[in-house]
Amino acid sequence: MKLISFRHDGRDSYGIVAGTGIVDAGRRLGARLPTLRTALGAMDELRALAGEAADLALAEIEYLQPITDPGRITCIGLNYKKHIEEVGAQTPEFPSMFSRQPHCQVAHKGAMVRPRASSDYDFEGELAFVIGKPGRHIVKERALEHVAGYSILNDGSLRDFQRQHSVLAGKNFWHAGAFGPWLVTADELPDPSGLHLTTRLNGAVMQDASTDDLLFTVADLIVYLSQIWPMQVGDVVATGTPSGVGLGRSPHVWMQPGDSIEVEISGIGTLANTVVAE
Repeated sequence: MKLISFRHDGRDSYGIVAGTGIVDAGRRLGARLPTLRTALGAMDELRALAGEAADLALAEIEYLQPITDPGRITCIGLNYKKHIEEVGAQTPEFPSMFSRQPHCQVAHKGAMVRPRASSDYDFEGELAFVIGKPGRHIVKERALEHVAGYSILNDGSLRDFQRQHSVLAGKNFWHAGAFGPWLVTADELPDPSGLHLTTRLNGAVMQDASTDDLLFTVADLIVYLSQIWPMQVGDVVATGTPSGVGLGRSPHVWMQPGDSIEVEISGIGTLANTVVAE
């Protein structure tokens, strides 16, 4: 299933993508399960709605971030081997992690904002996953059982702030990133290795890679993070970006107001956004 959060006629809801339409699960389940995050704990009820006729057309709705109320958004840096090489960094022994805030991201078709404070605005296409089953000290052999599904994140980064101030500052500018368009359930992507990720800036391919190049796999990350804190339903984890980022190019390539940026991952879809000036 493709699970989506959306707004229609001023009402926020969630549902199941059915071709070019949406089965409005929030209309049916929202009294008990008000958001998609809460509904991930009742997947059988969502699956029971999957065969129903669509209530709305995709063309009618405003996309929201798939998980509108995440417990955590954890991002992993330096996690593709070729990306580590392109930026001249040392290979980390353990996952390098930082957090993003929900307000730092927009949804599919939203406008990513280049801030007034910097023009060193980079793109980073990433595979993201969402936890659907809580757990602590999860073993690798059972780790993927805890994934509800997969989505796409563009970890829009202000490189000068990242370098001169902190990673947290460079990664958390208002509306600088993007997340969407939906969540593809793990039963449709039982193996997240070998997925093809492509990032296009104004139609030109910038990143073209396979998740086979990940240093720490999805399962590795779940094992690592679950020893730090209990993983909760709705936690979002972005797995890092592959080579081809603007920082790794000579001269650097930064996103500019008026640009279009797309991140496509096989089996999931395409996250498409425009860039505007603050």
